[in-house]
Amino acid sequence: MSVTTAAASGDFTLGDIKIHRLGFGAMRIVGKGVWGGPAEGGESLAVLRRLPELGVNFIDTADSYGPFISEELIAEALYPYDGLLIATKGGLTRHGPDIWAPVGRPEYLRQCVLMSLRRLKIDRIDLWQLHRVDPKVPREEQFGVIRDMQKEGLIRHAGLSQVTIDDIKAAGKFFNVVSVQNLYNLVDRTSEDVLDYCTKEGVGFIPWFPLAAGKLARPGTLLDAIAKKKGATTSQVALAWTLRRSPVMLPIPGTGSVSHLEENVAAAAIELSDEEFAGLDQAGRAAA
Repeated sequence: MSVTTAAASGDFTLGDIKIHRLGFGAMRIVGKGVWGGPAEGGESLAVLRRLPELGVNFIDTADSYGPFISEELIAEALYPYDGLLIATKGGLTRHGPDIWAPVGRPEYLRQCVLMSLRRLKIDRIDLWQLHRVDPKVPREEQFGVIRDMQKEGLIRHAGLSQVTIDDIKAAGKFFNVVSVQNLYNLVDRTSEDVLDYCTKEGVGFIPWFPLAAGKLARPGTLLDAIAKKKGATTSQVALAWTLRRSPVMLPIPGTGSVSHLEENVAAAAIELSDEEFAGLDQAGRAAA
C-alpha cells in the first residue's frame, strides 16, 4: 500500500530554501505543559526519525520547548539534517509548565541564537524566528540585533511569530522577513489580514494549531459530513482546508505519536472541491 508523503502538499521556497509545504511542529515531543522531557516510553525520537521517511523536510521548534529539550531531541534524532530545514525560535522564557514570558533584550536574543546553535550542533540557523515581540523593549532594538546576527552569518533567514502587519513592515526595514508564524485555523481567523498580506507579499505563513476545528468537529456538521465522505478524520479535512487556503500556507501540525504523524501527513492528499472549500470557509467563519 502506498504511503502519502508531505510532497503531496506542494512546495514553497523560504528565502532560498525549497521545502514541502506540510511541515512538523516540535512542541509536543516534550513533556506536559511543554515542560520537561517526554513521558517515559514516549515516541518522540521515533516520530522525529519518521519525518524524513514521510517527506517532511521542514521542522519548526523553539528554545522554549522544554525548555531546550526539543532542540536537543532533534539533534539526537536527525543531525546532520540532510535535506532538512530546521527552524527555531527565541525570545520566550519559561518558568514552569504552560508559563511563557517574553524577553526581547538584544543581548538575550543573541544568547538565544548562540545556545540554539550549540544544541542543534550547527554553525548557522537556516531560519530563526522571534518568538514574540517583547512590548517592554523597543521593537527596533529587537529587529536590529536580528539584522546584526544575520550579517554575522549566525542566521541565514529570519522570521517573526504572532505579529501584526505593522510589525512585519517595521521588521522589513531591518531584514527580509521570510516567514510569519501566527495562530490560524479553520475556526480562528484573527490573523486573516496577516495571512492575506503574506500571500500578497510571498511571505511564508506558518499557522500554529492548524488542526483546530472547535464545534465544527462535532457529529452532524459540514466538516463531519465531508470527513465521512472522504473516509478521513475531521482534523485531516481541517488541515486540507488550511493547505488550500493560500499558496504561502505552511502548516506545522505537531504530535508525539507516530500514528498521528502519519495521519496528519496523509491529509496532504485530500482534495476539496470548490464547493466543499467554500462551505467550510463559511462554516469556519460562523463558528469563529
